[in-house]
Amino acid sequence: MNDYLEVRNAEGMPKLVDSTIALDFLLAAKTGVRNCAFALSEAATPEVRATLSTQLENAINLHEEITNLMINKGWFYPYELNKQFEMDMKSSETAVQIANLDLFPGNTSRLGTFATPEK
Repeated sequence: MNDYLEVRNAEGMPKLVDSTIALDFLLAAKTGVRNCAFALSEAATPEVRATLSTQLENAINLHEEITNLMINKGWFYPYELNKQFEMDMKSSETAVQIANLDLFPGNTSRLGTFATPEK
């Protein structure tokens, strides 16, 4: 795998980053739905229940918007299990490759871009 911090290797990274951020946002929205539903079940007054019901509806709508965006961009295949599995496997392989990157390679054009600690 190429060192994507090198400018010459960074092509295509914005798309990977966008899909990663979208997935993280989707998971956070899903957590918000779950938390609102849990809070709603514990609400003691009608006013609090009404407020939490509105928040739950908003959270569900946000989750739907993010899901639709990811489907339209080709980042998520909820109805095509084989395609989603293939994409998940590729993502996991990429994550392992990124974890194995040499953070401080000897041959890099990034030399001098980081502060050098005092010796």
